[in-house]
This record gives sequence, C-alpha cells and structure tokens, in this order.
Amino acid sequence: MADEQGSTEEGKQVSGSDDDTPQGGSTEEGEQVSGSDDDTPQGATGLLSALLSQLNLQRSQGAAETAEAVKEKPPQVLETLDIEGVAKYIEDGKAKNIVIMTGAGISTSAGIPDFRSPSSGLYDNLQKYNLPTPQSMFEIGFFMSNPEPFYTLARELYPGKFKPTPCHYFMQLLSKKGLLLRHFTQNIDTLDRMAGLPGHKIVEAHGSFHVSHCLGDCKREYSEQWMKDKIFEEQVEVVRCEDCGGLVKPDIVFFGEAMPDDFHPRVKEDLPKCDLAIIMGTSLVVQPFASLIDRVPRECPRLLINMEKSGQADPFMQMLGLGRGMDFDSEDNYRDVAWIGTCDDGCFELAKLLGWKDELDTLIKNGHGEFDAKKQEAAQASQTKDSTKETQAEKQEAGSQGSSAGSEDNSDKGHPPDIEETKKEE
Repeated sequence: MADEQGSTEEGKQVSGSDDDTPQGGSTEEGEQVSGSDDDTPQGATGLLSALLSQLNLQRSQGAAETAEAVKEKPPQVLETLDIEGVAKYIEDGKAKNIVIMTGAGISTSAGIPDFRSPSSGLYDNLQKYNLPTPQSMFEIGFFMSNPEPFYTLARELYPGKFKPTPCHYFMQLLSKKGLLLRHFTQNIDTLDRMAGLPGHKIVEAHGSFHVSHCLGDCKREYSEQWMKDKIFEEQVEVVRCEDCGGLVKPDIVFFGEAMPDDFHPRVKEDLPKCDLAIIMGTSLVVQPFASLIDRVPRECPRLLINMEKSGQADPFMQMLGLGRGMDFDSEDNYRDVAWIGTCDDGCFELAKLLGWKDELDTLIKNGHGEFDAKKQEAAQASQTKDSTKETQAEKQEAGSQGSSAGSEDNSDKGHPPDIEETKKEE
C-alpha cells in the first residue's frame, strides 16, 4: 500500500493505489496509472492540490491572526497621525529610544545616485560596464571572476567625494540629544560617520567602505585609507593583498554573502526597545532589511519620510500571517505616518516643529565647513606631492643629461689626435 498523499479540500485523506505500481507512473503500454481508485489527481497535479490545501490552511490561520490582531489593536499613542503628532510625541519625552532605518534616498542630495530611480538610478547607470545584469556588479561570484568593473565604480562612489546631507546631520542631532538608540542603514557611503555620528550607533546592514578584507587565504584587514590610496593614488585596476595576493574588497555585502556579524544581534537587542521608528529614503523591498519595520513593538509609532509610500502591507502576505507592513490609509491605522517629500525637507520640517532648526543649521554649516577645509587641505597636499614628483623627475632628467654629456667629453679625450693637429705639432 502506498503512502498517504495529503488532503482534499473536504479534509478527507487521499489514499494511494491498492497495488505496488508507483504513484503517477506509467504502464509498459504508456498509459497513465491513476494513483487511487477515485478521480483525485495524482503526480504533479496532486502535489499542487496538496499545496493549495496547505495554503488554504495557512490563509485561514493568517486571517484568524489578523482578526485577533485587529481585535487587540494597541491604543494610539500619537495625538494625530501626521508629522506634527510625531513631533509632539518626541517633545513630550515619549521617544527615548529612536531607531532610524535608511536607504539610498537620504544620500541623493549629496550627488550619490540611488539604485532604482529611472535614468538616474545606479542600476541604469551601470549599463556602460556591459554587465550581464546590473546586479552583477554586486554579486560575489561575478566579482571573483571579473573584479575590474567594481573597482572602476568604486572610484565614482568612494567616500570623501560627497558631503553629508541635512538628513545625516539630523541623525547626529538626535544622537547629541541622547534620543537615538541606533541607525540601521543599507547605505555604503559612510556619510553618517562623516556627519559625526558615532560608529557604535551605526549598523551598516549592507557593509561599507570603512574597512576592507582580503578574500584570499590570509583574510588580512585593510584600512579605508589604504584602499583609497590603491584606487586613487596608484590607480590599480585590481586591488590585491600584500601578503597572499588575494583580491581585497571593501566590506560591502554583495549578493551571495552573509550579513555583517553585528546585524542580527543588534536587531534582536535593539528593536524590542524601540519607541519610535523613523524610516527614510528606502523602497523597503530588499530583505531582510525590509522586515525590520515589523520587528518593533506593535504599539511603536512609525514615521516614513520618502518620495512615495513604501513598505505597505501586502494583503496576500497578511492573509498568510507573514508580515504586517505599514498601514497608512486604512481605518485600522493607529501608528503609521507618511510624510511625502525629500528626506532633507522632512528632517527640516521635523526639526522646525521641535524648535531645533537653528541647531540643525549650525551643525550643517560647521560640518560642511570642516569638509571643505579638509578637501582643500587634501588638494594642496596632493598638489605639493605632484610638484615634488615633478621636481624630482626634472632633477633625475638633468642628472641623466649631465652624465651623458660627461660621457661624451671623456669619450673625445680618449680618441687619437687629429691629423691636422699632428702636422701642426711637427
């Protein structure tokens, strides 16, 4: 007797056939063998039926959980479901462990392209590298076999070429006021660090240029400055380890690589403490980062600052009980706020409502002043270095010419005297 094959929608067990013929097999004459004595389909169709039955069960459970969640909906903690309500919540001292989640949208005003904007997004701009797909640039397998395109792109995106945005300085302001628990970011540009945000406040979910490692046998660590010198000063096409010769890659998480070591522990430790989530500049489509919005407590308010609404609940996934998502527009919304516009404008608006506008302006002015001064200092140092190289090259060339002339003089002295000179002497 064959094993039982699952359940029909009516809940009856579907048995196998009464003989030893394999389920869904064929007779020698090529006729399809039915797996049972009734008309219940077997083989691939039977598997589909079983899967649908399982999905139906999950849907029922998900619907029950959703209904229960609505029934036990936490009280609304914001006075109003808008940015003014969020500002009042912060002003009243109810937000003491703010968690910020960001994507490429917070850096576009610095001149760094995001990934998906039509014509200006990074994926569109990668076409010039003749990649199999735009995502290939960030696939570890492709990098290992063809690393040159990544290093070429790294020269365009490398930290130090772009100023932090007002959005980055707003996060620094929250940190200075002791309100920021953690900044979870998908960005690799380190602009939050450049804005003065302490490293221990940052979880770089997709890694960054801050540190590099050898992918070969030795796994040696290299500093950001070392990699920068290799890419810009030495203009190498492929960066290799000084010890074992393996490829050296910034600690950016490529497709096919594990998340950074601190990501999952921080998610587990920080998000249950979160009393206000601020999500900025992200489409919330890349997992597992996109799921972070559902890891905060159910009573925790969530503010989205973005050019469009994102992260909204998928009805199908909700039916399966597989994620709540953002809920901006339904009558059941009790905590989600969407502020539509640029991330910089959203941060300025929030700072103005909190009475922090002057502090934010000062941070931006001082920060950009320091950035410009360092950039000018670096340019002067580079110019001095180039001048020194030119002077040394000129001296070497002059020395080489002098040596050559001296050689010629010595050579003349060694020749036999001219016939005319010999005659005169006689």
